Amino acid sequence: MILLAVSGGIDSMCMAEKARLEGGPFAIAHCNFALRGAESDADEDLVRSWADRHGIVCHVRRFETASYAAEKGVSIEMAARELRYRWFGELCRQYGYEAVAVAHNADDNAETMLLNLLRGTGVRGLLGMRPESFLPDPSYADIPLRRPLLGLSRTEIAAFVREHGVLYREDRTNAENDYKRNKLRNQVFPILREINPSMLGALERDRAHLGEVEAIADAYFRAHRDEVWDGSSVDLAALESLAHADYILFRILEEEGIAPTAIDQVKDILHGSPTRSGRRVLGGDREIVFSAGKIRIRPRSLTASVAAADDIVVVRAPGLYRVGKVTLEVSLHKPAEFDSFKTPEGVTVVDAGSVPFPFIVRPWRPGDYMIPLGMRGRKKLSDLLSGADPAVKERAVVLLRPGDEKRAASDRVAALIGYRVDVSAAVGPETSTVLRIISRS
Repeated sequence: MILLAVSGGIDSMCMAEKARLEGGPFAIAHCNFALRGAESDADEDLVRSWADRHGIVCHVRRFETASYAAEKGVSIEMAARELRYRWFGELCRQYGYEAVAVAHNADDNAETMLLNLLRGTGVRGLLGMRPESFLPDPSYADIPLRRPLLGLSRTEIAAFVREHGVLYREDRTNAENDYKRNKLRNQVFPILREINPSMLGALERDRAHLGEVEAIADAYFRAHRDEVWDGSSVDLAALESLAHADYILFRILEEEGIAPTAIDQVKDILHGSPTRSGRRVLGGDREIVFSAGKIRIRPRSLTASVAAADDIVVVRAPGLYRVGKVTLEVSLHKPAEFDSFKTPEGVTVVDAGSVPFPFIVRPWRPGDYMIPLGMRGRKKLSDLLSGADPAVKERAVVLLRPGDEKRAASDRVAALIGYRVDVSAAVGPETSTVLRIISRS
């Protein structure tokens, strides 16, 4: 028996009705995330009613998602993801369900592919979601996660629910463009469909071809990795003898958890610098050091150069930077390196894709504002700092997005470093690289 995750929306109600018509044994699980008041409760009522009408076992759990997000220091999206998949895993263990099914469809997969393309995740990211994977919770990573609607478009799903008279609830937030996926869905996809009405089919063919390419590339990597990599260093002579040296190097550094920006720096040195020995690249908590004939990867020693103090400092790469009266340690990480994105005071984590290099750090200004994660509405930093110790207010530094090197005016900030993160820069389920900033006096 499998467990179907049913939200009450059109996709999951289609999945539930199809499972009922096919006759296989299943139960359903509904999460009430308590984010939309009466609307969330109406979603729950619909799912309960459908299950009761058809004699289907229905598990329901209410989560205080906003409180959890604030406590853990993560976005609402990430909080909901963590809560639901953990609960699904618990249900599978308790009741013996063999797998969990979710209602991702072909449009969702196309969105994922394009978002990964924009993040620079490589061929594997462009493969999008698979029909079957595993629950993304470390405690339940052995439980299969199935996507039975992955071959159906939203148009086909809508036709099915009309034909079978399936009731569903429309989530009004799907029409809002606060998130990257919604912007892609509501603003970009209509244009792409004007260019090619068969866009989904074309992307699916591309995905299949890329899968074949990825399999070939992976076989090549596995065949040659040990020729150049001993577990701590890359032999440059052996690497440069290979036909696809850049790819081998990329895969080694990627598997070692080095962020794409740092990998690009390594490749720039490899191809463009006449003097390599002694050059060093910071990659999160690791450093990549060029020595005679080798590239070594080792735990990072905090000896990065400190930029000169200034009112506005441009951060172009990981390292140490002096801003006003504080030193900032900037590093990049994979999401998997964190057990939780809840951070102590003085530490900030944001989605590196939302704040790519080069970005700006500077002392806060009275007119600065943000929409803090876990809070509702726009807040002035002066209000957020109103109860803080005067020494804290004097040292407060903000993070601004790229392109603001010459701007001195106050504006919406991506983070009040060490204290608060704006919702637009928060780490979420689609984050591929995490930017961490540690503030020290």
